[in-house]
Amino acid sequence: MTDSQLWQPKLWQPQQLLADGRYFITGVLGGGGLGSTYKAIEKKTGKTVAIKTPNLLQQAHKTVAQFKSLQVKFVNEALRLARCNHPHIVPVCEVVESQGLAGIVMEYIEGKNLEQIVEDSGPMSFARAFPIVEQIGSALTLVHENELLHRHIKPQNIMLRLSDGDRDGKAVLIDFGKERSFLPGVADSMTNAKTLFYAPIEEHNAQGIFGSYTDVYGLAATMYYLRTGKHPIPANFRQEFDMPLPEPRECNSQVPDWENEAILQGLQLEPVNRPQTVAAWLKLFANPLPSFEFTVVTLNDRGQQIDRQRRSARFFTEDLGNGVILEMVSIPGGSFLMGSPDGERGRRDREGPQHWVTVPGFFMGKYPVTQAQWQAVMGNNPSYFKGENLPVENISWYEAKQFCQKLAHNTGTHYRLPSEAEWEYAGRAGTTTPFHFGETISTELANYCGTDWDVWGTIYKGSYGKGPKGKFLEKTTPVGSFKVANAFGLYDMHGNVWEWCQDIWHDNYKGAPTDGAAWIASNKENVLMRGGAWNYQAKGCRGAYRGRTGPGDRRSNSGFRLALSSRQTF
Repeated sequence: MTDSQLWQPKLWQPQQLLADGRYFITGVLGGGGLGSTYKAIEKKTGKTVAIKTPNLLQQAHKTVAQFKSLQVKFVNEALRLARCNHPHIVPVCEVVESQGLAGIVMEYIEGKNLEQIVEDSGPMSFARAFPIVEQIGSALTLVHENELLHRHIKPQNIMLRLSDGDRDGKAVLIDFGKERSFLPGVADSMTNAKTLFYAPIEEHNAQGIFGSYTDVYGLAATMYYLRTGKHPIPANFRQEFDMPLPEPRECNSQVPDWENEAILQGLQLEPVNRPQTVAAWLKLFANPLPSFEFTVVTLNDRGQQIDRQRRSARFFTEDLGNGVILEMVSIPGGSFLMGSPDGERGRRDREGPQHWVTVPGFFMGKYPVTQAQWQAVMGNNPSYFKGENLPVENISWYEAKQFCQKLAHNTGTHYRLPSEAEWEYAGRAGTTTPFHFGETISTELANYCGTDWDVWGTIYKGSYGKGPKGKFLEKTTPVGSFKVANAFGLYDMHGNVWEWCQDIWHDNYKGAPTDGAAWIASNKENVLMRGGAWNYQAKGCRGAYRGRTGPGDRRSNSGFRLALSSRQTF
């Protein structure tokens, strides 16, 4: 076949072998304006992959020479995409060729796309939707830095990986088969890349001029859909027929004014009126949360108060119905030294070795979950000590996870137990002392056993270090009743009730994750609990102390606190 002849497309078929037999096609995942995607197995590893080819039907009337030129560009852009190594971009493995047709081999993502999720569960809360959009935004920023555009941002092209434990599935941008390189201000005529509801006006113009703002529109349209459950009016309908775009808050009364305005800014018809970069658009969502004030105190090693400050933190509330409110505090991301040093009083080997952990920003419950909150979600109250504002207790790890799952289902927000690393990071709140109060603790500031305890002739001291002894209330106390918090604005992080964590028990920190994730893989049966309790001595309430018990155990001193993954924190 000569270069001047028309190119005859040869479609790949299921059961076909590619790349010298290395890949076996098992089926077709989809096809459209951007190309065809096949599902295949890498025979050597048994790993499932996705392979994308150019749109063959659109090349059917081109000469062989024209197709070769287009395919060279397709391959070159695939190689450029492979350099965009980012956790929220589908990884490119290699480029293969068979029957004169090139294909991009990519990781096969297990999960659902955003359209499927919204169709199943309805519009998302801001707390769930924005982290997804922010993750994709960070991926697009890298794509744009490599002088590429995606030009096909829509809910169908954003996947959520299957969740790892109780952590939210990570968003992954897919369908990079037709991404285009660009020079700002240069026209292009690739109109077949558009998707009606999510394409900006320049995609509808045969000589549209593209830039980063093109993908801003698609990302803003995706946020519109996630929050309203409705596709936005197509840009060409808005322009040609003067059809107004319903504002997000008109479709969902839960969308506040500041968020409504941020979404609409990204959906401006004229490119010049949109934020010119994804980062600039995301900044429009900054600082939406209200703040609250609280008191932080510091003790010397004798338990005397040496400092008292007023601080503030940002938070949001979740209405559980019947006047019951859940308060979630924004915990800023950062790095900390996890575990206890060798010389710390009461230290056990299980608290080492100390190691640096970097924790992404997240939200954590201002207080342990109360009995009123449990009753509102679960419809019962298993607690031994009764009181609406007392922490719920006498619940197992399994039951705490069931609460998280039911609350997530009711609200559309993926509440969960904190990882052990998140718990210690949030509990320390920037301190390195045994307690966030300082070198010791006092029963004037926390609920624990402050008296000496004789167990079969062994005396367990109620004091810690040079600190004072105190009282033993022999019961739980209402959450927040001591009126002091740590520097992040969290109350009752020492004593009152043990708090369940996601993690499975490990005897020490050798091999522990350093990214703040829960440590799930283990051959142990026990699970983690943190913070100490009303019937524990001070040393067991230290920030580094690690408790353990069976996941089915119920005790009058065991409760939990909620966490929520999000990078929208301050």
